[in-house]
Amino acid sequence: MTEIDPAQPSGRLLSLDFFRGATMVLLMAEFTWLFEHLVAPPVAGTWVEAVARQFHHHEWNGLRFWDLVQPYFMFIVGVAIPFSVAAREKRGDSAVSIRNHAIRRALLLLVIGWALYCIDPGRITFRFQNVLAQLSVTYLVAFFLMRKSWRTQIAWSVGFIAVAEFLYRAFPVVGFNEPFVPDRNFGAWFDLLLSGELSDGHWVSFNAIPTTAHTIWGVIVGQLLMSDRSERDKLRPLLLFGTALLVAGFALDPVTPIVKRISTSTFVLASGGWTLLTLAACYWVIDVRGRRSWVAPFAVVGMNPLFIYVFAHVGGADLIAKIVKPFTHGLFGWAGEPTAAIVTSLVVLAGLWGLSYWLHRSRIYVRI
Repeated sequence: MTEIDPAQPSGRLLSLDFFRGATMVLLMAEFTWLFEHLVAPPVAGTWVEAVARQFHHHEWNGLRFWDLVQPYFMFIVGVAIPFSVAAREKRGDSAVSIRNHAIRRALLLLVIGWALYCIDPGRITFRFQNVLAQLSVTYLVAFFLMRKSWRTQIAWSVGFIAVAEFLYRAFPVVGFNEPFVPDRNFGAWFDLLLSGELSDGHWVSFNAIPTTAHTIWGVIVGQLLMSDRSERDKLRPLLLFGTALLVAGFALDPVTPIVKRISTSTFVLASGGWTLLTLAACYWVIDVRGRRSWVAPFAVVGMNPLFIYVFAHVGGADLIAKIVKPFTHGLFGWAGEPTAAIVTSLVVLAGLWGLSYWLHRSRIYVRI
């Protein structure tokens, strides 16, 4: 959520701008129902459906590409923290001012994340499973650990993962003592205690604890990329640790299943590995090799991540779809309903991107 201007690339970590923007484009696409249309019955059994399934969360034990999007986002926020703090220090902000801003930001993320869950049912509910509510925890913890050594930060991240693993395995309450069974685990018990209801998709609020590791690892990587090390010395740890996390996550899957919906330890490790390797690839291509021409179209979306997420979440994408649907279906209805629906989603996605671009050109940025 740092301030970005792709028109002024000097001194910027352009790979982070691209990574953030590409992640937001994927989130926008989800709100257009594009991925749902690509697995509709007319394309069942085709390669299109096989690819599109990667843009849906795994039902339980397993890992698909779409399961990486939230870890991406939480990791990216962590990478941005050292850059943001350094920028504030350069402006002359005091340590107290920076700390208070971080606390306010975390509280606002929590309130906004909670409020989004109250809109659809039209009543007050206490659910905290979306990315904003989760970030309110992971961001604040990572911020306060930022001044510690990287070894201490890693130790804390491992501790959060271990605590979650222990609670799931050792929780004694009957009916919630099956650690890796949907709605019969510690995370489900915690949500019933917190809100009195369970998520239809088996998501749990307690995910914020183990996935704090993603944001902490992001801070460590941000500090690495801000250092005076050579490009090779920056890439090597990303590749080594990313590969190690990935191997560990999948190797331990028979012991602790990889389950994104309750953020098991193996999920945190495997998704963290993919996240490090993804940033390494972006850094090598964009910042090292200098392939920068494709950064700006994505970066303009990443400059207003909070606005575009909330706007789409509260029905902004549906509003645009309602406006364009008569025209897209009128023009492409001859090709069949599935094709017209896909075209509509693509037009809505273009509309969301256009709104992001207009906000950028108008210098309107929603910050907290």
